[in-house]
Amino acid sequence: MNKLNIEFSEKPTIDDLFIIPVSSTEQQPKAFEEQNTSRKGQLTALLKEGMISGKKGSTTLLPRASVRSANLLLVGIGDTPITLRNYREILEAAAQAAQNTKHTSAHCALTSLDVVDTTTEQKLVHASLIFQNSLYRYTDLSRGKAAKESAPVLSQLSFPLDQGVDNQLAVKAVAQGQETAIGMALTRTLGNLPPNILYPESLAEQAKTLAKTHKLKCTILKRADMEKLGMGSLLAVAQGAAVSPRLIALEYKGGKGAPIALVGKGVTFDSGGISLKPGAGMDEMKFDMCGAATVLGVMQTVAELGLPINLVGVIPSVENMPAGNAVRPGDVVTSMSGQTIEVLNTDAEGRLILCDALTWTQREFKPKQIIDMATLTGACIIALGNHTSGLMGNNDSLQKALKTAGDTSYDRVWRLPLWDEYDEQLKSNFADMGNIGGREAGTITAGCFLKRFIENDTPWAHLDIAGTAWVSGAKKGASGRPVPLIVQYLVDQTTA
Repeated sequence: MNKLNIEFSEKPTIDDLFIIPVSSTEQQPKAFEEQNTSRKGQLTALLKEGMISGKKGSTTLLPRASVRSANLLLVGIGDTPITLRNYREILEAAAQAAQNTKHTSAHCALTSLDVVDTTTEQKLVHASLIFQNSLYRYTDLSRGKAAKESAPVLSQLSFPLDQGVDNQLAVKAVAQGQETAIGMALTRTLGNLPPNILYPESLAEQAKTLAKTHKLKCTILKRADMEKLGMGSLLAVAQGAAVSPRLIALEYKGGKGAPIALVGKGVTFDSGGISLKPGAGMDEMKFDMCGAATVLGVMQTVAELGLPINLVGVIPSVENMPAGNAVRPGDVVTSMSGQTIEVLNTDAEGRLILCDALTWTQREFKPKQIIDMATLTGACIIALGNHTSGLMGNNDSLQKALKTAGDTSYDRVWRLPLWDEYDEQLKSNFADMGNIGGREAGTITAGCFLKRFIENDTPWAHLDIAGTAWVSGAKKGASGRPVPLIVQYLVDQTTA
């Protein structure tokens, strides 16, 4: 994906597409009034005639009034006050319309709108992220002749800098938004790749390439390495697949002290194993590695921003397949922690690879906190739909900070409890625990399972992104979430 050249400017050039807001109320924004005056009342006349609209998300292109003026893109903002959700919808409509005009440069006045409980810097983060995101196209060679979308041509973008705003903070905000979008693009592309192209070994190669480009330390563990470490839980999931498992670790060192650890589920294809999934929609199980893709997207973003923190990203990666040698319901496996697990359902495989990855991460890197992210349970989609990720953990401060970062980035989370009553559902007659706890509260019991592998009360949070990591239907594809959430959380840690 090309990178927009984003700058600050008081006004557009004659070659820019000038993006201005139009309200559905009588009170019009400053940019609208200024253009209406310079065009001698043309905009209000067109508004009265219904030729332009203030309805939220509506867009109208008006040609330049003279050789010294710019073409206008009027974007409806609806009623006031404007919420962050509405602001993002307005920006998305503007970005898409701007791409359709084939202009190579644009000046966007939408960042001067008043948005409820949102600072100027936050408005700039969202604007730069959304406009950069509008350039994304999945153009991997795997698409072949199906790649029909024309490449976007917008390459220059400018925003007005509101009076009193610190220029340095504004530049940092634009960088955060833009680099987050580019990190999301990596996450989306990895998620969209077909499983015959992206599998554990090739995912490890992607990590190596990222490490080389951004000067990260990369460690790759193969099957023999994991056998020596006693990762019987992770290896049990991998044993029925023709492809070999990998445990991937990337280290970024930009600060002092113990690192923050990110752990992402990397099941590059999940058939369900012996507990086979229904055939309908099984193609979407290539997205079961979106937690892993998020880790890589975040690591790239943090490296590009040069955040003053230490960060490690760990990815357990397998393919979950049915075979004569595949793990069976009723098998008992021993995890790296020494705890035994009765495999009651082979389709509850994500927690089986994550538990060994969590143990290894704690013992290898001694992080000050751990955040894992996984497309873990269909139950989370039933509980929360596709709008928000599930959040669980053992540390109230960490969960509150993630909730705040989610609200700021509009990559939201919702907290769920990990009470002892739920943990009791994991009891097994034949092992320390079962890998499922029944139909009730499936998202929570999955979190309870992972909690059993957190040592020494290390602050830990679990994000179930099953409902948010990709979309289905006509717009099927990886979403790039929760990259914005995690990046915002990490940025917050550097300014706390």
